Amino acid sequence: MAKDFLVELGTEELPPKALKNLMQAFTAGVEAGLKGESLNFDSIKGYASPRRLAVVVRALDEQTPLQEAVVWGPPAKIAFDAEGKPSKAAEAFASKNGISVAELKTENDGKADKLVFRSTVGGAATSTLLPGIVSGSLDKLPIPKRMRWGASRTEFVRPVHWLVMLLGDEIVDGEILGLHASCATRGHRFHYDQVLEIQNADDYLQKLPEIAKVVVDFDTRQAQIREQVTAEAQKVGGVAVIDDDLLDEVTALVEWPVALTGRFEERFLAVPQEALISSMKEHQKYFHVVDASGKLMPYFITVSNIVSQDPAQVIDGNERVIRPRLSDAAFFFETDKKTSLADFRERLKPIVFQAQLGSIFDKTERVAALAAYIADQIGADSGKAQQAAQLCKSDLVSDMVGEFDDMQGLAGYYYALNEGIDAEVAAALKEHYQPKFAGDELPATTTGTIVALADRVDTLSGIFGIGQKPTGSKDPFALRRASVGVLRLLVEKQLPLDLKALLAKAVELHGDNLSADADTVNTAFAYMVERFRAWYEEDKIPAEVFQAVQAKQLSQPLDIHSRVQAVNAFRQLPEAEALAAANKRVSNILAKADEAITDTINNDLLQESAEQQLAQKLKEKAAEVAPLFAGNDYTATLAALASLREPVDAFFDQVMVMADDSALRNNRLALLSQLRNLFLQVADISLLAASKN
Repeated sequence: MAKDFLVELGTEELPPKALKNLMQAFTAGVEAGLKGESLNFDSIKGYASPRRLAVVVRALDEQTPLQEAVVWGPPAKIAFDAEGKPSKAAEAFASKNGISVAELKTENDGKADKLVFRSTVGGAATSTLLPGIVSGSLDKLPIPKRMRWGASRTEFVRPVHWLVMLLGDEIVDGEILGLHASCATRGHRFHYDQVLEIQNADDYLQKLPEIAKVVVDFDTRQAQIREQVTAEAQKVGGVAVIDDDLLDEVTALVEWPVALTGRFEERFLAVPQEALISSMKEHQKYFHVVDASGKLMPYFITVSNIVSQDPAQVIDGNERVIRPRLSDAAFFFETDKKTSLADFRERLKPIVFQAQLGSIFDKTERVAALAAYIADQIGADSGKAQQAAQLCKSDLVSDMVGEFDDMQGLAGYYYALNEGIDAEVAAALKEHYQPKFAGDELPATTTGTIVALADRVDTLSGIFGIGQKPTGSKDPFALRRASVGVLRLLVEKQLPLDLKALLAKAVELHGDNLSADADTVNTAFAYMVERFRAWYEEDKIPAEVFQAVQAKQLSQPLDIHSRVQAVNAFRQLPEAEALAAANKRVSNILAKADEAITDTINNDLLQESAEQQLAQKLKEKAAEVAPLFAGNDYTATLAALASLREPVDAFFDQVMVMADDSALRNNRLALLSQLRNLFLQVADISLLAASKN
């Protein structure tokens, strides 16, 4: 027999940003507990609202499965003496398994006759196991800090008030977090503030929305909110911008969602829309509305947790709350515009970036010099790069950023436009923070790209230079993210810059702040190369592909990336495996050679047809791939070299490389050296064979 199982823990309002994760973790914990007891079930689903966490398990076995347990003992010849009397080993085995010596049995395990004890295990009632499974799952929830309440020693993320546990129609007898299980849940705090008795899981899922005014299914509630918010925006001729994180949070704040549209004064639209959006989203949990062109409209959508008899009053209350927030933003914007970015920059002098590396002002000086250097390297406007770098941190001391920290960069952009600063320089002030996270967009402008690169390289060189390499989970200066950002900028923006040279220049600009310049460059570079390795692992490119390129000890990320892509494409050719193995064999042969080897071939010493053919093919391929390699077309280079498989195979089948005649031997080694060097132009493909040997 199988029955549905329902558990619901009722609490004070749970943390909204954590609710979805708590629901998923609770469900996963119950599932793991059931599987740990070998209990079968059809499906499991988690539910959550601000005041409850719940799990429903469909068609759960009523008892653990019966299984035969077999315990093998000592061999019969040890268990019994010559007269057939049990030995101490037999007595110990019987005692261990709770049987008498007379009950001992002997069977053959396929190798020898041994004592054996067979028993049936399992058959435990599921209802007796469920309290422990639920309690164990709750104990493992990802709760950073648990709280106590009243005189109780019980701890949880919020005070708990009720516990429902039903297996079929029967209450599961158990106590969790100081609560004894019952069939009584509670409804919406305002619409149905009373106890509601539940018969079973289906009854629970039906009664909560129909009677208790609680949409307990998180996904259903979220879909309702999305639908309502979208419809509200359409009523005012706009489009609601529904951020996924905000949607999760709002879903976790309400049990019975009702979307309402409010309005704010159009004069606030003169303020940067990002500040208005930040105020509405972060402080009030409102969804903002834009027109067809993406421009902010003077409306907001709030999601209430109650069906009001007078919605206008609810809307008016929200409008009264948001007005002073937007007024503050407008005030900060107007006040900040009275100060130039250059003057703001002066205020950065007493603000420490890092004790050993100076102030944020000092950082902008270094970043400006490095940006000008980068601009010169790629033929960009060094004046714009330098100006943008000098001003890129100025808005950190503005009132706007002081109130809305997510406006850093954006505030500087708007203030630069207000001052009449060049549009690309202004754009760079916001773009230099990109990419902010994995998958984020890169700067659109060249100047923004340069400053973004210079800012990160300055941080990396400085922090590594003072010996503060990230350890474990500690990365206070976000060097991992900065490293990936640098690599993305260099690769995706197609910048042929030498990373070691960039780091060396950055170290130089730190001046007396750093010592051991070469060590700093090498350490920082090695760290960043490891981030490159992780990049390719995420792209499902085998480690040996990156190793084949890394063997070249290159330091230009764009070039490294091109080679990795080429080697990965080559790896998938039918000829690749044989050629990789041949290169590995060649590498081993050359490494063992006693004399210095050149790749100059004496055609007069080519005796065998196979070595003559290989020499001719190598000459032809060298001429064919020379322009391809010169043009950095590594994929085409390796594709062309793939046709060497047949002559290489024939050579190894028919030619004795280590001939007794030294001249003949050295000529053949030169032939192999020439073969190896052709491939080594791109990468050491012998490493592709490493995993197969």
